[in-house]
Amino acid sequence: MKSKTVLITGASRGIGAAIAEAFASRGCDLTMTCIKSEETIAELAAYLSIRYAVSIQTFIGDLSSYDKVRELFAGLDDLDVLVNNAGISYSGLLQDMDPKDWEDIMGTNLNSAFYCSKLAIPLMLRKKSGKILNISSVWGEKGASMEVAYSASKGGLNAFTKALAKELAPSNIQVNAIACGLIDTDMNLMYSKEDINNIIEDIPASRIGRPEDVAELACSICDGHDYLTGQIITLDGGWI
Repeated sequence: MKSKTVLITGASRGIGAAIAEAFASRGCDLTMTCIKSEETIAELAAYLSIRYAVSIQTFIGDLSSYDKVRELFAGLDDLDVLVNNAGISYSGLLQDMDPKDWEDIMGTNLNSAFYCSKLAIPLMLRKKSGKILNISSVWGEKGASMEVAYSASKGGLNAFTKALAKELAPSNIQVNAIACGLIDTDMNLMYSKEDINNIIEDIPASRIGRPEDVAELACSICDGHDYLTGQIITLDGGWI
């Protein structure tokens, strides 16, 4: 991969951290964000910059706030790839869900992608090229009981991906999404070991996904493929 400047939201752990390392290993300079894990992301940034000899900057802030996103982009003057990975989940009956929890899910999972994309687009238009990659979920297409808000946010993200891809295609900016199945991250701590084993029995690949699986696909999508846009690419081991 030709060296690129890459912004990854929600990059302190899990899928975001794996994506950061995958791009760094390909010689890309990174901006990594997280909402509060300042020490964790600083350690990761130091490790990646030393191991792969790339430039890395970090940003701490809640990207569901447009003001925070504007603060983030005030420090960026070049961008080739935006990975909208920041996300949170909620498990429970919709009737028991507090409206504040709904707002938090939508703010983090959907609004942040809008804010970041809005401010990334002018940087990409200037170069007449760019990639926007949204990290979504299979539940955005199929829906999940007890995860209505999460499913709705990811369904919105999928529609956002398809529509924005059409808008930006004439400007040589591609917009795609990865719809992840069950990936081995802290987001799945709500499941018991028995729950995980039961899910694995339904996955033809006979395992849950690794963050590195998502990272490798993310890099592949963002390396060339200028005719690939508006796609929701499912990565779930054949599960759904």
